[in-house]
Amino acid sequence: MEEDGITETIIGAAIEVHRELGPGLLESTYEACLAFELGSRDVKAIRQLHLPVVYKGVRIDCGYRIDLLVENRVIVEIKAVEKLLPIHQAQLLTYLRLSGHRVGLLLNFNARTIKEGLKRMVL
Repeated sequence: MEEDGITETIIGAAIEVHRELGPGLLESTYEACLAFELGSRDVKAIRQLHLPVVYKGVRIDCGYRIDLLVENRVIVEIKAVEKLLPIHQAQLLTYLRLSGHRVGLLLNFNARTIKEGLKRMVL
């Protein structure tokens, strides 16, 4: 599956989770439910994937974790905040750069609709 198809599937699953739960819950709740929803659609999602920094050829664990890596192609960063800020976009861009992946989704489940809380980013 290509990145566009994967992102469409993720967005559809996120809409379903948002419809069921609404805003106001913890990010970890949305992450678990989105991973479940993706799994029910036969889409592979890895949760809380450690992301080391390679510094001078040495892998250093700095505590970075990708919320979801979907089909080993798309990074999903989940938020439950009043509004998405530039720092949230910078976080996703950092994860894309460090991981070598090209496409990421920033999903804010605290928005009125997922469409309002969605940012797709491509390196």
